[in-house]
Amino acid sequence: MHCVYLLQSLKNKSLYIGCTSDLKKRLLMHNQGKSFHTKKHMPWKLIYCEAYSSKQDAYSREQSLKLRAQGLRRLKERLSGSLVV
Repeated sequence: MHCVYLLQSLKNKSLYIGCTSDLKKRLLMHNQGKSFHTKKHMPWKLIYCEAYSSKQDAYSREQSLKLRAQGLRRLKERLSGSLVV
């Protein structure tokens, strides 16, 4: 399985979208400062995850969320109760 995930920084409330085949390990890496793009905003909380059996589908969805503001905006609306403002 491949997961597209949304993290929120507990430090400054910023969001991060990623994709992985091992979500538990990847979240640990983010919170240990082993990811260049997220280490300045640790710690991170998992807010949302979508699972895909196809790696290509997962990475396509990740890019869609990252590159299309409308996709991320809709996801934020769906998760309004989970996100810390």
